[in-house]
Amino acid sequence: MALGTIIYSGLAQHGKNVRALVLMGGGARTAYQAGVLKAMAAMLALSRPPDQPWFPFEVLVGTSAGALNAAYLAGCAQTGLASFAQLAAFWEQVRSGDVYQLNKTSAGAWFGGSHKYLAALNLSRGALAHGAILDNAPLIETLRKAIWFPGIDGALASKVLTSVAVTASSYSSGVHWTFCHSDDDSAPDPWHRPGRRAEFQSLSIDHLMASSAIPFVFPATALKVDGQLEYFGDGSMRQISPLSPALHLGAQRIMVIGVGQPKRTGLASDAPIPQKPGLSAVAAHAMASVFHDTLQADVEQAQRVTETLKRLPPEVAAVLPYRPVRVFAMQPSQSLDALALQHVNELPLSIRKSLGGLISDAGGASLASYLLFEPGFVASLMQMGQRDAYSRAAELIEFFRD
Repeated sequence: MALGTIIYSGLAQHGKNVRALVLMGGGARTAYQAGVLKAMAAMLALSRPPDQPWFPFEVLVGTSAGALNAAYLAGCAQTGLASFAQLAAFWEQVRSGDVYQLNKTSAGAWFGGSHKYLAALNLSRGALAHGAILDNAPLIETLRKAIWFPGIDGALASKVLTSVAVTASSYSSGVHWTFCHSDDDSAPDPWHRPGRRAEFQSLSIDHLMASSAIPFVFPATALKVDGQLEYFGDGSMRQISPLSPALHLGAQRIMVIGVGQPKRTGLASDAPIPQKPGLSAVAAHAMASVFHDTLQADVEQAQRVTETLKRLPPEVAAVLPYRPVRVFAMQPSQSLDALALQHVNELPLSIRKSLGGLISDAGGASLASYLLFEPGFVASLMQMGQRDAYSRAAELIEFFRD
């Protein structure tokens, strides 16, 4: 998080108190975000007139599956706090078959692979043939039915929202892009930083498919940037500054919800003597690095910069063209690996057989948790999200106090 970004955010929305919601990626794990937001809306509704729709954020930013959540909320933002209950209802209905399926030409070869290394060999063959081990075509139809894109335009036109943004990583150029859909009157200039760029486009299903294309798992999606075609994958890749888009879009208060965890299974201090990691443990660690490792550092850096700004003499602060940024960060309070291990058998039988031993242990359950779009796991994640939100009720309500 650069000081220049903090300064830019102050220049973009000088004198305004703009709130942003930043939703990180994590596949099926992002059902946790729906639980947090449902509880948040219930708390905020207690102090709001029920007949006056109010949406508590002006800026929405999403990455990977968090981009799907952000776009869903943007589409129904004009309904106010009710939009968060609608998001939760969507998650309660979703199933793995609504998101992905086996690649048809490889399904027969994978079926029945019980040994982890045989499973890995079969999966690698499928990945070479199709560019990914799974086919996410079902997600296109799911998004088409679930997300009301005209509602995004309506929310921007009515000033309920000022910007909606999703991120994706270009396989073609290596640049991490933020695609912003904004009202023309409030849109800042696109930013260009080393390795990070922004472009203002009307969001589409293609943007969401690109942002949520987990590397190796789902295929790349083509998008046009700078007038030329590039292929994109999951926005969590190369995401060195997850809060930056919200700041560039003028946010001065940021609520960010990640799906990391305090400890990963097997890394606790009281664990037995560690053994050499197997293939599933290495894959789980790589996936965790893609999705989670940058958020905490970025939040801490933003908080340090903000504290420095607050300590400036009042006469100096009064003439500077920037303001401190307040960050409220939520992460799961319990291990998602352990939770996934309880629900791994909910995966469709064909997926379990094709993945074989890759999901048979704790590391494998962590890997499978990104694909566990199934009722038991989703319900447990949402319940955890609600509990975590209520445990921080005082902080959360204070964050929204004008």
